[in-house]
Amino acid sequence: MGIIKNIREEIRVIRERDPAIHSSMEVFLYPSFKVMLHYRLAHRLYEKNHFFLARWVSQRGVRKTGIEIHPGAKIGKGFFIDHGNGVIIGETTEIGDNVTMYQGVTLGGTGKEHGKRHPTIGDNVMISAGAKVLGSFTIGANSKIGAGSVVLSEVPPGSTVVGVPGRVVKRNNTALPRETMIQNDLPDPVREDIAGLQRANSQLVNRVLELERQIKQLEEKISEQT
Repeated sequence: MGIIKNIREEIRVIRERDPAIHSSMEVFLYPSFKVMLHYRLAHRLYEKNHFFLARWVSQRGVRKTGIEIHPGAKIGKGFFIDHGNGVIIGETTEIGDNVTMYQGVTLGGTGKEHGKRHPTIGDNVMISAGAKVLGSFTIGANSKIGAGSVVLSEVPPGSTVVGVPGRVVKRNNTALPRETMIQNDLPDPVREDIAGLQRANSQLVNRVLELERQIKQLEEKISEQT
């Protein structure tokens, strides 16, 4: 894809995903737009083994946007970073099509290992603000990662993940329409656990009351017989 097509595609993606934008000219001020232009150029240089030039272009993008995308990362079509400051994407990361990320997301490794050491993100995934995905595993397509979650293991397709460490709280999401890819459209596992404990406690109290009633009736019968 040529540079003009890249620019048109980035404008289309940002206008489609961000309701705050009112004109195509505003896109040129967006960090996501700027960093993706730097990334596309840096990635081409990286693939041609011009590693120093690739990192030089990449670091210029970091200084301008606060978003760090290693030139070795592989990113598909329709990628969008909302706001974006503090986003870090490691060298062996692979990102599918139509992925949305928010500020503070890290797609990183877990140490100094070589080879594939960063995550693979499937198509149509949303990763909310501050989430950390660390290690060489796959986030399945149509999944949501909750804000502040720390994901350390494989996530099946169509899952919703929250917590530290991240755990799957919902399965079998359908393909996510654009309007549902919002950060607050997530379950609250703590609230659900508390609600479950409250129900169990209520059942236990009712059972104890019933036993006390039965014991009282038995005592009355025994008293009548004596």
